[in-house]
Amino acid sequence: MRRNRKVKILATLGPASSDEGMIRKLFQAGADVFRINMSHTDHDQMRILVGRIRSVEKAIGRPIGILADLQGPKLRLGKFANGREELTVGQRFTLDDDETPGDANRVYLPHPEILRSVEVGHRLLIDDGKVELKAVETDGKSIVCVVVAGTAISDRKGVSLPDTVLPVGALTPKDRADLEAVAETGVDWLALSFIQRPEDVAEARKLARGRASIMSKIEKPQAVQRLAEILEISDALMVARGDLGVEMPLEAVPGIQKQMTRAARRAGKPVVVATQMLESMISAPVPTRAEVSDVSIAVFEGADAIMLSAESAAGKYPVEAVSMMNRIAERVEQDPTYPGIINAQRSEPEATGPDAISLAARQIAETLKASAIVTYTASGNTGLRAARERPQVPIVALSPIVETARRLSLLWGTHCVVTPDAVDLDDMVDRACRIANREGFARPGDRIIVTAGVPLRTPGATNMLRIAYVSADTGA
Repeated sequence: MRRNRKVKILATLGPASSDEGMIRKLFQAGADVFRINMSHTDHDQMRILVGRIRSVEKAIGRPIGILADLQGPKLRLGKFANGREELTVGQRFTLDDDETPGDANRVYLPHPEILRSVEVGHRLLIDDGKVELKAVETDGKSIVCVVVAGTAISDRKGVSLPDTVLPVGALTPKDRADLEAVAETGVDWLALSFIQRPEDVAEARKLARGRASIMSKIEKPQAVQRLAEILEISDALMVARGDLGVEMPLEAVPGIQKQMTRAARRAGKPVVVATQMLESMISAPVPTRAEVSDVSIAVFEGADAIMLSAESAAGKYPVEAVSMMNRIAERVEQDPTYPGIINAQRSEPEATGPDAISLAARQIAETLKASAIVTYTASGNTGLRAARERPQVPIVALSPIVETARRLSLLWGTHCVVTPDAVDLDDMVDRACRIANREGFARPGDRIIVTAGVPLRTPGATNMLRIAYVSADTGA
């Protein structure tokens, strides 16, 4: 089953989409990768979901990627004696280490690292920014604030700290346990929430031990400020616009999305645009015009993937949401302005053999109007370099390693096929022609571009390019 688009669709599983039949419907509607949100999934349920995805994968015969999204640190207030209090703009309100239930003047904050780290002038956003406090006095045990905006505060609401760098890692004990569980299960991608520093990514990478690729979710100002360092040690980025829009001005988020998309494209690493893309389809069968425009912008920018959250996890119309996203992406990529926009954002290749081969493959394919670029990849790096070029023709990535094919299912323009390694050069070219024909990318008489590393089975050594004709006797 080939897609008629290059951008990939990532769908979140949840109460509305957890049975095997629904997962299959979502895949058939256009989902390429499935997200398991560990904020709402225990280990047993996670294993069940992974098993169901793999069962669908086996039945359909296509590699399917799985992303496990770690919860990250959830910072919350304590409880109030009355459950809720009304505040007045301009009044003083204190967050402290006293476990006594709160009132209209104070509340317990069960996070000593916040009490020690917030400085005078720092903002504290409560309940997704509905209440804004500004610190005016701190002593390490309490933070005296002035209420800047908002008038209602209640039990266990979340706390965001846009101005404060916490001296703790982004991985909680729950995250560490979840990471180990999902890595053992064979999940392909790990998404890290609320990271602030490259050290947070390095810690997760050390714990993962190569069992899954690392995707850094950028949703804090501190992470935006150190984006280049975080990107360097990450395998992919996610523009997590929900919390990013809480901790930063809403009007800054579109620009940050463009910066992140272009930075990831320059680095040749996948980038996912997420949150509220078709939000109204949680309860409505069609999206708003503004949501359609939002999805189209991410596609025009050349993002590798666009993501559905509650729309597919808990909404009334999960299949319709995936189908709608698929239709929007297909139409955008058929627009006459699309190639020019994608080409204008293309970066210069690095001075390496694999980059030079990938650049040449794109240029030759477009000059000769080849039907596809077929690339052999064991580690996945050759596929990454091919996709970085954003060619106008499809990329068919052949790998003998199913884990590699699953991981590359997130990658822009890449159709992944698991196939035994070629015996020799002739077998490699013949196999590429057969598979391109069988998968619907080339017909007899068409030309394809084949890239690989010689000698064969040498990871990261892409150094060969061939122009091949698909013959009339190519087996389907």
